[in-house]
Amino acid sequence: MAAEVALFSHAIAGAAFLLLALLLALLWRGHPHSRLLLAVAALMLAWSAALGWQARGGGLPAVLLEALELARNAAWSLLLLALAGQLARRPGQAWYRGAAATLALGYAAAAALTLLPLCWGVALHFLPAVMLRLGMAMLGMLLVEQLYRSTPAQRRWAIKYACLGIGAMFVYDFYLYSDALLFRALNPELWSARGVVYALSAPLLAVAVARSTESAPQLALSRLALLRSATLLGSACYLLTMGVAAYYLRYVGGSWGAMMQLAFLFGAVLLLAGILFSGRFRAGLKVQINKHFYRYHYDYREEWLALTRALSEPGPDLGSRSIEAVAALVGSPAGALWLRRDAACCEPAAHWHMPLPADSEPADSPFCRLLGEKQWLLEVAGHAAGAEGEVALPAWLLATPRAWLVLPLILHGQLFGFVLLQQPSQPVKLDWETIDLLKIAGSQVASYLAQREAATALTMARQFDSFNRLSTFVVHDLKNLVSQLSLLMQNAERHRDNPDFQQDMNETVDFAVQKMKRLLQKLSRGNAAERAVPLPIAQVLRQAVALKAAFEPRPTLLLDDAGAQVLADPERLARVLGHLIQNAIEATPRNGAVTVRLACVDGAAQVEVSDTGSGMSADFIRERLFKPFDSTKSAGMGIGAFESKEYIAQLGGRMEVASVPGQGSTFVLRLPLYRSQRPAVEQAA
Repeated sequence: MAAEVALFSHAIAGAAFLLLALLLALLWRGHPHSRLLLAVAALMLAWSAALGWQARGGGLPAVLLEALELARNAAWSLLLLALAGQLARRPGQAWYRGAAATLALGYAAAAALTLLPLCWGVALHFLPAVMLRLGMAMLGMLLVEQLYRSTPAQRRWAIKYACLGIGAMFVYDFYLYSDALLFRALNPELWSARGVVYALSAPLLAVAVARSTESAPQLALSRLALLRSATLLGSACYLLTMGVAAYYLRYVGGSWGAMMQLAFLFGAVLLLAGILFSGRFRAGLKVQINKHFYRYHYDYREEWLALTRALSEPGPDLGSRSIEAVAALVGSPAGALWLRRDAACCEPAAHWHMPLPADSEPADSPFCRLLGEKQWLLEVAGHAAGAEGEVALPAWLLATPRAWLVLPLILHGQLFGFVLLQQPSQPVKLDWETIDLLKIAGSQVASYLAQREAATALTMARQFDSFNRLSTFVVHDLKNLVSQLSLLMQNAERHRDNPDFQQDMNETVDFAVQKMKRLLQKLSRGNAAERAVPLPIAQVLRQAVALKAAFEPRPTLLLDDAGAQVLADPERLARVLGHLIQNAIEATPRNGAVTVRLACVDGAAQVEVSDTGSGMSADFIRERLFKPFDSTKSAGMGIGAFESKEYIAQLGGRMEVASVPGQGSTFVLRLPLYRSQRPAVEQAA
């Protein structure tokens, strides 16, 4: 009875695909895939006839039946690729070369595993054969799903019936062989009904062909979907292979077989999990997919959206996010950022997964001029070998571990900064596509960073404007105090012997003093005109240290060169030095030490103010120390360090800070020597 049902079922399937073949040959010869569809229909007719003859009792060779099964599955998979739209028209594309090659290799391997043993008279084991057919069904379902998802919504009306028909056949095969794998035997009823199910798919294919009067839409696979699908398919194949191996271990292991099978499967699953969670593996798989399945290596829409999202996120760490966004384009694990915040040099501004380098690069150095004028991406290894000309890379760059690529940040045709990236785990070829993508990303990063710098400068200007408005009220209060004191002086000559007047005078003067002290706390300095004169800096240091002699710890002055002179305003320079000494004292416990040293180094006067106090972190020095109106003191205005650095820069010098939390800090001021003193100093040195 079962044989008669199977014969009837496959006869219906043969008739259905014979009718489909006739329609394709007579009515739909103009369809772009009519030849391939006709070949598939002919294969299905031969397959149905062979299974029907076998059910009737014919003695067909097992190798012929297995070959027809493989050919049928391969033909349907090839048809799904053809329905993507370009296989017949442009077979030279990388996607189709890769897809067709992968499909051919897969089915060639399946044919070798199944047909060769049958040719030698070796019967196939039930479990490997079922798993192989289950894998082919999974591949077919995956291709159907990808075809439907990649088809634009307005074109799915022409493709949906083909997806339903072909997908139904693969789904039924998946159900049939899953049941066989579960119960270790083929279900005769499911096997017999297979032909009828396939016959029901033929009309759906006919409807799809009738609707599709023009070329099917081009395949537009999402890279992420393809990556996940490839990972899923690879995992499925891996698990099927491991399952076969585990079954073999159990078969030959005797009493140890069950234990060996469980241990092997558990180890295989752990190995698979380790591979899937490996960033190196994912990066390599992504590279291979982009290389073999797509004309362009990057999905520009996704890359641009990811870059914009990273740069637009709220928060203060724009520099680190910029490095991370650029590094993600090429799979780099770390990087650092330099910004040109003044005309003198490019300073380290941010870092990501690597220590922040301490070296600045002069803006007029050959390295920066090369980046700004040529706007080249410099590969550190290739440049060191002389690939980029005669310009030598900075020593600090060559000494940076795993330094790979320098990306210039160009804004309005000028060098705004540059990003240093470390060597990625997977080699990246710097072809025209990668270079163009990195350049446009660098321009976007430069615009965001420049906008942040402009916003910071605007905020600072507004704070100074508020400060100036505050000084207006202070001047008004001072005017009132001056009026009171002037009136007091006018009456002093006449009432100086009057005890009551004397008492009022004391109270008025005391009130004025207290009022001016409060005003001075609000207003850090006046607007007196500066006068720069040749100034013995040792004398200014002696006065500044003497004014702090009553404090503890008492500062110590060391003069290595007492004759050095600089050109500066005495009051403002004294205020800068006094501020640094006062801060050192306040940061140091009573039993600590504060040392002030003067020396001449490389033709400049060098003043070091060091202490053994609490110290500062590198982030605090970079982000807050020289930021105006940002103070850690309850009564501070946060303008002293900013004013000191600005004034030293105005004199042509520079201020450097070295600090270790818990060990102390050292402020180093380097001021150019007064010209008349330079020859004498250099000769003495």
